Amino acid sequence: MADIYRRMTSLSSNARATATRAADNPLLERLARVGFLGYGLVHLLVAWLALQIAFGKSAGAGDQGGALYTLAGKPYGRFLVIAISVCLAAMAIWQALEAAVGNRSDTGRERTMERLASAGRAVVYAYFAWTAAKVVTDAKSSSADQQQTTTTKLMDSTGGRWLIALAGIALAAVGIGLIVYGVIKRFEKHLKVGQMDARTRKVSRALGVTGYSAKGTAYAIAGVLLVSAAITYDPSKARGLDGALRTLSEQPYGTILLTIVALGIGAFALVCVVQARYRKV
Repeated sequence: MADIYRRMTSLSSNARATATRAADNPLLERLARVGFLGYGLVHLLVAWLALQIAFGKSAGAGDQGGALYTLAGKPYGRFLVIAISVCLAAMAIWQALEAAVGNRSDTGRERTMERLASAGRAVVYAYFAWTAAKVVTDAKSSSADQQQTTTTKLMDSTGGRWLIALAGIALAAVGIGLIVYGVIKRFEKHLKVGQMDARTRKVSRALGVTGYSAKGTAYAIAGVLLVSAAITYDPSKARGLDGALRTLSEQPYGTILLTIVALGIGAFALVCVVQARYRKV
């Protein structure tokens, strides 16, 4: 029994060492940094689509999938979408490794929370990498359409509606978490602030607070809409970020509100540029 335990311990140590070497790979770091630029570009396009919705000029989906389709339609756009997909996949691998063996500067509960956050980010980056790959292969339906279709199928059962409601609550919680993350400036923990001059740090702080708050607001609204879809049996409300932006536009002073959110998402795009340079990878 002791021999089996020693072997398992040895295998575990070897696996951690292999994962650590992979996480410290210079190529993976470069791809992750370029990935932040691609991630920022996607959010900049989402901000532009949100402005189009605000002023009644958009017929397409105002989400990340819609942004990628917009980019793919431009000259050299498909090449850029392929590059974004590859780099986002690298970011997903990086965060998965961070979840497995990273965040070594933290201990105890703090490290556990950081590793869980890394696991969540790995899923997000992998999803966007997959979305970008689908755009390249000409899958026509947007992520908003797919979410609505999935919700419609789940509506056929009570269990499905509960699942939709729980997903909505989780998404709303993520949105609130992003707002808090921005307001308390938690993002600075992951930046090399010591390498910034005073002005750069001030600008990056303002962008971070604004960007994370705006993105969190949009996600929180999307989560509330999912819960509402489950309660009212209305799958048309379950359109993710696109639905959240369109719902904002339909409110009193909706154009102003959505314009503010769009500018905030644009600020998040600039946060990604800052992370490409200063993120601790």
